[in-house]
Amino acid sequence: MNKKGFTLIELLLVIIILGVLSALITGNFFTSLKKGRDAKRKADLEQTQRALEMYYEDKKVYPLTTALTFGSALCETSACVGTEKVYMQKVPNDPISGKDYQYLSSDGTSYKLFACLENNQQMLPYISSGYTNTTMTSCGPCQDSTGATVNNCIWGVSSSNVSP
Repeated sequence: MNKKGFTLIELLLVIIILGVLSALITGNFFTSLKKGRDAKRKADLEQTQRALEMYYEDKKVYPLTTALTFGSALCETSACVGTEKVYMQKVPNDPISGKDYQYLSSDGTSYKLFACLENNQQMLPYISSGYTNTTMTSCGPCQDSTGATVNNCIWGVSSSNVSP
């Protein structure tokens, strides 16, 4: 009698191989999600930086820390009514937590704008317009998509007149 089929060992081997492959794919998938959200954060900061520079070109001062409202428009005046110039329709928030990015401008002559990143595998010193991430430590602990605390991870931009 000649039976055709798989043995228990062959089935277990296939299940183990599929398990290992799915673990590898899942790990890469979550890393890709983190990298995507971090790319969004970096793009948000760069777009906000461009809007702040246009604001400065017109008014010769940056908005004060209390005047920049995340989730709202950035306009010539805080009211944003009528035909006044709109620099940004909506100043973006963090894509996962909905929390505001951190904006510092005490006197309107300069500013620093920064965010927390999730993927600490790509943390390299980043310098943009005189800002170095190693000099800023007020970001605090970040949270990943599961709510777990990760390292302090800061990415920032600033006005060109800020020294590192």
